[in-house]
Amino acid sequence: MLIQLLIQHPQALGPVLQHTPVWVWGLFAALLALGLSQVRTRSVSALRMALMPVAMAGLSLWGTASAFGSSPLFVYVLLAWAVCTALMLGLMAPLAAPAGTFYDATSRRFHMPGSWVPLVLILGIFLTKYIVGIELSMQPPLARDGQYTLIVGGLYGLFSGLFAGRAARLWRLARRPGARPAATAFNT
Repeated sequence: MLIQLLIQHPQALGPVLQHTPVWVWGLFAALLALGLSQVRTRSVSALRMALMPVAMAGLSLWGTASAFGSSPLFVYVLLAWAVCTALMLGLMAPLAAPAGTFYDATSRRFHMPGSWVPLVLILGIFLTKYIVGIELSMQPPLARDGQYTLIVGGLYGLFSGLFAGRAARLWRLARRPGARPAATAFNT
């Protein structure tokens, strides 16, 4: 749809970007800054660590509701979101925390190595919302297309489940505060 249009008519990109509301670029800049802050080694409070997956789930639910809230398929879209969120949470949560990650019970802070994964996930949610918004404005009947709505709802759910699963791995460290830094080689 949008990608096909841009491949066949790259000159369409200018008008698409031109008609994007200014607030969208502000949101993009804020999310980009948030994602880039995750790239360096950092110490994060337990509260801040818990807020990230909640905020990203909220952003993905907002994308789902704003795109398909008036669709007769909305219940199914929410179900696809929930199933994919639970699936990714179930797959990610049992994995070990990234190497070098530990929880300091005294300061109630998580110490984490930098990772590009949160930036990719944040931008994935943003770009999904942006592209779906453009596609629905160009082709409103897509909001009633069962395949399209379920794919988008599922994609939002995958992003939410990945964030929740990453947080669940860290919470396991907090439940055993005397643990040494994680010894896995993967930094996801």
